[in-house]
Amino acid sequence: MSRNGALRRPVHFHLSADSGWKQRFHLAWADMREGAHLWRLIAVLGFLDIKLKYRGSALGPFWLTISMGVQVGAMAFIYADLFHTDIHSYLPFLCLSIIAWSYLNALVTEGCGCFIQSDAVIKGMRMPFSVHAGRSIVRNTIILAHNVVVIVVVFAIMGVHQSLSSLLALPALGLWLVDGFAFSLFFGALCARFRDVPQIISAIMQIAFFVTPVMWSTTILTGHREALLLIRFNPFYYMLEILRAPLLGTPLSVMTWGWALVISGILIFLSWIAFARTRGRIAFWV
Repeated sequence: MSRNGALRRPVHFHLSADSGWKQRFHLAWADMREGAHLWRLIAVLGFLDIKLKYRGSALGPFWLTISMGVQVGAMAFIYADLFHTDIHSYLPFLCLSIIAWSYLNALVTEGCGCFIQSDAVIKGMRMPFSVHAGRSIVRNTIILAHNVVVIVVVFAIMGVHQSLSSLLALPALGLWLVDGFAFSLFFGALCARFRDVPQIISAIMQIAFFVTPVMWSTTILTGHREALLLIRFNPFYYMLEILRAPLLGTPLSVMTWGWALVISGILIFLSWIAFARTRGRIAFWV
């Protein structure tokens, strides 16, 4: 009985054993649906992560913009000379590639730790696990927004003009967000269970950086059939190119988009299966 004399309504908890994949899919879908309803909370948590990280700093997250600008400027003149490339065409290419890769790398590496980093919240309150995956996406997208300033400045200085075809970068960015979310659900749970996996993923991303045309263009591989395999069987190339080509005004084949969609479809399917299977155990693993 409460203080005002009214009877409190009893709270019932229903415990049941795992009844198979149908129940797992139902709970996974309910988790994602509840997470979508909490999109404001996800946005606030993402902004809060950035604010706490740069608390007490005069420039705050704009230090990211400054450091990225210095990095791109230093690398452009060095690698333009090494590759015997005109700086006016190479600087916009390198700037966009480095910033896009930094965002992609952050989605992957921080997605691996989305549940581990939120272990206190997971253990302390009931909250959809998809919130933690979305929080990682929002946090890294805010950092991308700060680095976009560098792209705008470089494109303006080098006279890179945009057209209506540049809008094709928007669906590419949307696909990146979906893939980043799927990757976080998949590998976030896997890395919570096996703590060696984040180091493995980090090592793979370092190797992928050098074998993916980020600092170099695919034109330098012309005539090298074996080297072209780095492009043909490199999923990062297709994901990077669908975002980069429209902004640089270079041709983008339908096959490139097709492969990007196939890669995304496989990732989303595996993520859905893995999240439904591991969702009930994440709280015990973190």
